[in-house]
Amino acid sequence: MTFLEFLLLLLVAYYVIYVLLWIVLDCNVALWFKSKFGVSLSSMRGQVVWITGASSGIGRSLALSLARHGVRLVLSARRVEQLEVVQEECLAAARGLLATKDVLILPMDMLQLQRHESNLFTVLNHFDRLDVLVNNAGRSQRASWTDIEIEVDRELFELDVFSVVHLTRLVVRYFIEQNGGRGHVAATSSIAGFGPVPFSATYCAAKHALNAYLLSLKLEMRKLDVTIFAPGPIATDFLQEAFTGEQGAKYGQSTANQKRMTADRCGELFAVALANKMDLTWCGLFPVNLLAYCARNPTLTKILGQFMTEQTLNKIREGKL
Repeated sequence: MTFLEFLLLLLVAYYVIYVLLWIVLDCNVALWFKSKFGVSLSSMRGQVVWITGASSGIGRSLALSLARHGVRLVLSARRVEQLEVVQEECLAAARGLLATKDVLILPMDMLQLQRHESNLFTVLNHFDRLDVLVNNAGRSQRASWTDIEIEVDRELFELDVFSVVHLTRLVVRYFIEQNGGRGHVAATSSIAGFGPVPFSATYCAAKHALNAYLLSLKLEMRKLDVTIFAPGPIATDFLQEAFTGEQGAKYGQSTANQKRMTADRCGELFAVALANKMDLTWCGLFPVNLLAYCARNPTLTKILGQFMTEQTLNKIREGKL
């Protein structure tokens, strides 16, 4: 065997192993590695993490994962009763590491931009610090491209993009004033934010826009840690509240009996990404994780597009394949 043949064999073996990992793992390789050999979540003990959209789903599961390691929390959402339930769950999960004062309930409507600054002051008055902002609030969408009213486009962008950017700017300014620009902001994006899927045009566009905002922020502020966490299909109630193509309408469907990653596993991986200050990570069950990797490669995306119809892609994203 010549040296060139040996190198080619190594290259082929590398890609075969890499593809097998994408089939077996439920997240990108770097995130899996950090979950096994990276910085422990206990390193965040005592830090203050503000989570929006914390009353259910990924936000709730992330809060529980952090609470188990003594991370102090600010839980924000519109539904106060559910926030109170999550607060109790976090205190129970902490097993004595947290007191009631360490898990602050902060009712908040992300669309009320005029109250963002006072909400931030509430956090700072209570804890006298903020270490991490996690922008998790938002809504998904199910609609055909041609049926979407322009008002829906605007409303979805207001919630999933502009409200997030507005709150993040306020927090980043705080980091600049108090810590010389050191701090950590994160957002729940989506695999649809770098690999578009059918029947969610506005949502895909919004997540692309959010990613671009945050990546641009990282370019301008090298001391700031920016984490973009992009999950695939997750078993939450988010489809109940999802936008459609019609203004004021909700999709109102359940994710029960679908092939989706559990919210608890998603929350664990999100927590790992935060503790290790990772930039872009994603998660999802097979074949979502493999498709996410392909979506990062224009050539592979084009090849897959020749073999997969929009119906097939939709079945995968809905957990029906």
